[in-house]
Amino acid sequence: METRNVGGVQLAFVDHGTGPLLVLVHGFPLDHSMWRAQIDVLSETCRVIAPDLRGFGRSGVTAGKVTMEEFADDLAALLTILGVDEPITLCGLSMGGYVALAFERKYASRLRGLVLCDTRAAADTPQKAAARREMAQRVLREGPALLVDQMMPNLFARHAVRNQPEVVESLRRVMLGSNPQGIAAAAFGMAERPDMTEALRDIKCPTLVMVGEHDAISPAEETESICRAIPCGRFVEIAGSGHMSPMEAPVEVNAAMMEFLATL
Repeated sequence: METRNVGGVQLAFVDHGTGPLLVLVHGFPLDHSMWRAQIDVLSETCRVIAPDLRGFGRSGVTAGKVTMEEFADDLAALLTILGVDEPITLCGLSMGGYVALAFERKYASRLRGLVLCDTRAAADTPQKAAARREMAQRVLREGPALLVDQMMPNLFARHAVRNQPEVVESLRRVMLGSNPQGIAAAAFGMAERPDMTEALRDIKCPTLVMVGEHDAISPAEETESICRAIPCGRFVEIAGSGHMSPMEAPVEVNAAMMEFLATL
């Protein structure tokens, strides 16, 4: 992995392939490795950059709170440091989708396309935000194991749990290895992220919205409503998969992304 100093923090990222630029943004509390199957395939026709967000993977950690806008600022700064001046396609899963929406709101001129994968546009309810903050405090005191126990049952469809145990286990190991301060900072940031529902109608670039058929965190019906609100949106439901559709069904997700990218 390469690293660059962005805002006083070393951001780690992979940078593979040549061609139109695709940036892949991971979910919470993960790292770039969740996109391994996409990096391997899509880098054959695109330049693919997949960062570890601030506080995750091999990137440096900022204690306290990191907002979705600050994550988006990091991406914009990294692109500038790398000398990227052409519009990019930005793809984010779950929390990565929140970051992608924040990026679109602030840096729309830098986008040629947007991919929202297994994510939401609505803000947390007060109850959900309070639960995130409580969880963040517990992770700081006790470590990430309790978060792993809470999240894992909702990340994968039953088919993946039965038939892809190595995929499930690889994600569990990444979560257990996440820095408690990084986890907490992102959780505090997610708890106060703004509601983006009304902003969806202002998205100008072509947008692919994908969701796993059995996503327990970002239900397919809710995700389809996101797509309907975006003027240039197209919707793809990944049959049989859950919240981690790029890992559960990489062939289907890659095919949907390649078809979308070919239209840009």
